[in-house]
Amino acid sequence: MQELPTSIGQLHTLQNLDLNHCSRLQELPTSIGQLYALQNFHLRGCSSLQELPTSIGQLHALQNLHLEGCWSLQELPTSNRQLHALQNLHLEGCWSLLELPTSIGQLHALQNLDFNHCLRLQELPTSIGQLHALQNLDLDHCWSLQELPTSIGQLHAFQNLHLNSCLTLQ
Repeated sequence: MQELPTSIGQLHTLQNLDLNHCSRLQELPTSIGQLYALQNFHLRGCSSLQELPTSIGQLHALQNLHLEGCWSLQELPTSNRQLHALQNLHLEGCWSLLELPTSIGQLHALQNLDFNHCLRLQELPTSIGQLHALQNLDLDHCWSLQELPTSIGQLHAFQNLHLNSCLTLQ
C-alpha cells in the first residue's frame, strides 16, 4: 500500500490503527488527524514514510505511537505537543532522524521514549527535562549522540536510562 484514502478520517470511533510493515507507504493523509478516538497507532516498518502530517497533533486520545523501523523519517512535527495523552513513543531504528522538536517537552503524560538505533540523532533538546512522567529513556546505539542535556536531572519519575554503544557520547 502506497497511500491511505483520505476517507480514513471519517472513522471517528476508530481506536486502533495498525499499518505495520507497509513499506511502500510514503505519507499519511492530513485527514488522519480526524481520528479523534485513536489510542494506538502502529507504523512499525513503514520504511518509506518520510514525515508525519502536522494534523497528527489533533489525536488527543493517542496513547501509543509506534514508529520503529521508519528508516526514512527525518523529523517529528512540532504539533506533537498537542498529544496530551501520549504515554509511549517508540522511534527505534529511525536511522534518518536528525533531531527532535523542542515541543517534545510538552508531552507531559509520556512515560516511555525509545530512540534505540537512531544512528543520526546528535542531541536531545533541553525541553526533555519537562517530561516529568518519563520513566524510561532508551538511547542504545545512538552513535551520533554527543551529550545529554543537563535538564535530564529534572526527570523526577525517571527509572531507566539506556546508553549502550553511544560511541560519541561525552
